[in-house]
Amino acid sequence: MIVGVDYYPEHWDRQLWEADAELMAKTGVKVVRMAEFAWSRLEPREGEFELDWLDEAVELFAKRGIDVILCTPTSCPPLWFYEKYPDSVRTDAEGKRIAIGIRGHRCIASPDLLRYADRIVNVLTEHFAQNKAVKAWQIDNELEADICFCGVCESGFREYVKNKYGTLDAVNAAYGNNVWSGEYSSWEQIKPPSGSYPHAWLNPAYMLDVKRYASHRVARFIRRQADIIRKNCPGAVITTNTWFCEALPDFYEEFSQLDVVSFDNYPPLNIPDDPEELYSHAFHLDLMRGIKRKNFMIMEQLSGGMGCWSPMSRTTAPGMIKGYSLQAFAHGADAVLHFRWRTAVSGAEMHWHGLIDHSNVPGRRFAEFGQLCITAKELEKLRGTAVKSRAALLYSPESEFAFKIQPQTQGMYYLEQLRLLHRALCSYGLNTDIIEYGEPLDGYDIVAAPTLYVRNVKGEAELDKFVRNGGTLILTNRCGVKDEHNNCIMSPLPSGFTELAGIRVSEYDPLGYSAVTVRMNSKEYRCTRWCDSLQTDTAVSLAEYSGGYFKGSCAVSENVIGKGRVYYIGTVGGREFYSDLTGYILEKAHIPNLGLLPDGIEVTEREGEDIRARFIFNNSKNSAEFCLEGKAFALGPFEMRIKITNE
Repeated sequence: MIVGVDYYPEHWDRQLWEADAELMAKTGVKVVRMAEFAWSRLEPREGEFELDWLDEAVELFAKRGIDVILCTPTSCPPLWFYEKYPDSVRTDAEGKRIAIGIRGHRCIASPDLLRYADRIVNVLTEHFAQNKAVKAWQIDNELEADICFCGVCESGFREYVKNKYGTLDAVNAAYGNNVWSGEYSSWEQIKPPSGSYPHAWLNPAYMLDVKRYASHRVARFIRRQADIIRKNCPGAVITTNTWFCEALPDFYEEFSQLDVVSFDNYPPLNIPDDPEELYSHAFHLDLMRGIKRKNFMIMEQLSGGMGCWSPMSRTTAPGMIKGYSLQAFAHGADAVLHFRWRTAVSGAEMHWHGLIDHSNVPGRRFAEFGQLCITAKELEKLRGTAVKSRAALLYSPESEFAFKIQPQTQGMYYLEQLRLLHRALCSYGLNTDIIEYGEPLDGYDIVAAPTLYVRNVKGEAELDKFVRNGGTLILTNRCGVKDEHNNCIMSPLPSGFTELAGIRVSEYDPLGYSAVTVRMNSKEYRCTRWCDSLQTDTAVSLAEYSGGYFKGSCAVSENVIGKGRVYYIGTVGGREFYSDLTGYILEKAHIPNLGLLPDGIEVTEREGEDIRARFIFNNSKNSAEFCLEGKAFALGPFEMRIKITNE
């Protein structure tokens, strides 16, 4: 297990570099990441490259046995570039160039940007190709699938649509453009959605392709740089770092050409008192592991209080720095790099705290980081182990896009039901993979497939095969709503899953923040967001609505089909609702589990050929005393216990 830091030598006087490198080596830092925002220092004037300072920094770390991850600096082109090529700035929906002077303000489809990006990436990778200290390359930084409205992106979107459909008739049919006289009569009429209209006012089928194209631009930009790196540095490990931004790209397409997934992990600092709130980053970590179905990296890890575009948050409570990092290792991270070594003294992120404060005196957080480095060294024996799961959760980027285009009801968002079911499965100690909808399901005993809103024919076939061969499947409301173009399917819901689930939705009610009561096994639960009234065909009812319009109708069903079972959840419940239902489902399927864990306790396992490690994490601000498989445990807030056994 590798612990590292993000370091910015260009921000500090050279006299600090050697002292920093010495302290890193003494503390146990194994890798540093550098240069993702350093273009203006690497090419201060057009065509004049100054790499001596980066050579010096890399050498300082290499002498101390610290590896280096270098980044392509294309997130922040220099101001001289924008002065020469103002059309390379991203354009907003009103047709205005966004203000420069911050990061990420370039259009990643701009020919000028691409030409200069190619050059700086070529220069960097050729220069460091033979440097054995440089172990990996990160492309750009936190790329988002923003919609750009410049002329290049307009023509690019048009070509994307033309290549996808071939004819205008096919486009009009796919989009349903006979509504509101929206039919195209020439290709030039196809443009990104300019203007300030909410996306929900625009054609949903068209908007889904807009989202797809924006994500496709990200993947194409990444692939272009990856090709250069591979040419100049054969065998190099290549990644990019991602996070849960507003304009999420399709993670699977984004990382398809890269070697490893990297994630920027900022778990919550203020733990909610409400037990219903979904705050654990176990979900984020499992999703990252599932993108390529293998171990991943944390490229930025929480190191202190955060503050930049918002007022400063609270600082990290004792145990958070070590505990949250170990949580990442437990869920499949092989390396965790902390952002950042030292808190910036200038720039917008000067209150986004690193391991060392502005005082430049290592304090409590740094001491805890040192303890983490010691523990990570002890965990080196787990190198080569992985998280192996019998449970899976399906994630659909297209359903995520479509939900944002057309919000379904107040307070309801796509990831909510995924996170609720993930928490329920993990609350029984089940390792849970989060994988792309449509991937093979071999090797899983139970699959939760919530909110399969946009149709995926391949995915439907995989689920059908999975169940008929003996698997247990959980479906939810808002499954089978849209076809692959984001148009509603004219068929009783859940459409393509009707036979599999053995039910039909006779009527639904978008509850929003209103509540309805559901009775299950003589117990009542408060549910919100959505209410499907289910008509059972081959299924049986497990729960009924005990109030509201649909009083007495089925809310949760169970269907036996082939060798497997399918459960359909017509509403959205709370923690107890899902944990009770999941306990019943696991028992019916005879799936081994640890029993219901106390709130905040997370148990994860990694294993290799002859070794297994169990991680028990108290992801809460309160001490916890509990029994697990007959053994008593007492864990402080954010404390992790690790048991390693040789097999």
